[in-house]
Amino acid sequence: MFTIGDFAAFGRVSARMLRHYDAIGLLRPAGVDAVTGYRHYTADQLSRLNRIVALKDLGFTLEQVGDIVDAKVGPEELRGMLRLRRAQLEARLSADAIRLDAVEARLRIIEKEGFMSTEDVVLKEIPSVRVAELSAVAASYEGVDIGPVIQPLYGQIWERMGAAGVQAAGLPIAYYEQGDGESVLVHAAVTVSADQMAGPDFQVVDLPALPTAATIVHRGAMSEADQTMQILARWIDDGGYRSVGYAREVCLAFDPEDESKWVHEFQIEVSRP
Repeated sequence: MFTIGDFAAFGRVSARMLRHYDAIGLLRPAGVDAVTGYRHYTADQLSRLNRIVALKDLGFTLEQVGDIVDAKVGPEELRGMLRLRRAQLEARLSADAIRLDAVEARLRIIEKEGFMSTEDVVLKEIPSVRVAELSAVAASYEGVDIGPVIQPLYGQIWERMGAAGVQAAGLPIAYYEQGDGESVLVHAAVTVSADQMAGPDFQVVDLPALPTAATIVHRGAMSEADQTMQILARWIDDGGYRSVGYAREVCLAFDPEDESKWVHEFQIEVSRP
C-alpha cells in the first residue's frame, strides 16, 4: 500500500488532485484509515491513474475521462471522441498560427516605425448581407474623387427608400468595384431585410460573405481616411496576406453636423498568396 504522497509522486500528480479524483469518484483510494482519515493506494491502481492522466493530457474533460476508463464508452464512440478532439486541436493550431503571424506583423511595424499604432486591425468573418443601393462612377479611388460621388448617392438612396416605404434593417455600407482604367464603380448601400426586393428606382443586391477580412475602425471625417487605410495596408502586407478588391466601409456612427464624430469600419477581404 502507498500513502497518498508516495502514490502521487509515482503518478506525477499532486496529492490535492488525488483528493479531487476521490471526491468525484474518478479514482477512489484502496483504503482509508478509520482513525486518521489517511488515504492509501495499491500498485494496481497506478495503471488507472496513468490512463486518467494520459486522457486528461489529450484534453478530455474529467467526466469524459471517467466514462472512458470505466468502459462506458465503446470503441466506435471513443474513435469519434478522438477525431473530434483532433479537429479541435487542429483548429486551435490554426488560430494560434494566425495569432503568431499577427504578433510578428506587429513586431515588424514597431521595428520599422518605432512606435505601436493605436488602431488595431482584427481579422473577422463577415456574413453576407442584403442591401438597397445606388451606384455611380468615380474617376479614381482617391478620397477627393470618391467623396463628391458617394455623398449625393446616400441622400438619394434614403429619399427613394422612404418613398417606397422601405425601412433600413442595418447599417449603411459603401463598397467599390474596379471600373475602366483608374475609374471606380461606387456603391452607396443600406442594409435591408432579407425579403426586400428591388424598388422602382434603386437596386437590391446580396453582398457576399467575406470568409477572412482584415478590419480597422476609422474615427473622423472620411477625407482623413487615407492614414487609417495605410495602417490597414501595412498590416496586410506585413502579415503575409494579399488583399482582394477594395475595402467595404460600414458606417457605425454618423453626425451630419460634426464629421469628427463619424465612425466607420473598413473591411477588406484577404487571403494567403
